[in-house]
Amino acid sequence: MTHSLVRIDSLSLTRPGGPVVLRDIAFDVALGERIGLVGPNGAGKSTLMLAMTGVLPATRGAVLVNGKPLPPGSFNPAIGLLFQQSEDQLFSPTVAEDVAFGARNLGLSGPKLDAAVNKALHRTGIADLAHRPVHHLSGGEKRLACLAGILVMEPSMLLLDEPSSALDIRNRRHLIELLDGMEQAMLIASHDLELVLELCSRVILIDQGEIVADGAAEGILGDARLMARHGQEVPHSLIPHTHLGHAHTT
Repeated sequence: MTHSLVRIDSLSLTRPGGPVVLRDIAFDVALGERIGLVGPNGAGKSTLMLAMTGVLPATRGAVLVNGKPLPPGSFNPAIGLLFQQSEDQLFSPTVAEDVAFGARNLGLSGPKLDAAVNKALHRTGIADLAHRPVHHLSGGEKRLACLAGILVMEPSMLLLDEPSSALDIRNRRHLIELLDGMEQAMLIASHDLELVLELCSRVILIDQGEIVADGAAEGILGDARLMARHGQEVPHSLIPHTHLGHAHTT
């Protein structure tokens, strides 16, 4: 039986005095599993990730990490969140200081802290940026600095909110290769469906705060009627077509 790293149990969330944002969300994430989270803008993808980290309290239901409920407002280093906007995550003067922040709050100090920061910087390929002011980084470098700041805490699961947003082709490819080589479980919310196809074997389609499909990535993303009903398009690589020197067939 596959061990459930994270279980989302009938999770619902209603904004104070506002609408229902999430309704009866339920799914399990196994160790090392990679899941794409897709859906239109406003579907509840970012809200779900914030609820999974305890930042937003659920109105009903629970998030369980290794079988233990995550209390609202608490922090569990087993789950790391990469924000959609890097500027929301970087706040220290230099890259090294920013990466050290999370590990320091876990109690690391001295040589152990330095070693953890150095490992995270090398793992993301930005060791040469350690002393660079964060406001001098490019968009791709900021993304990697944010990721290093998560990896330094050695989480078991990564929540990645639009990880390829605003990246050029080279940085996007570098990010995909980096994520592909990691052992952590991942939930990747993205409109970049080719990235989702490349990294994820499973996809959850969410719309208006509800899960409308959960299954094999190619089966869901290749279902033109399902995708169209929920404001999505089938990824180019799943559309059968032939052109001179270029063909995709079923």
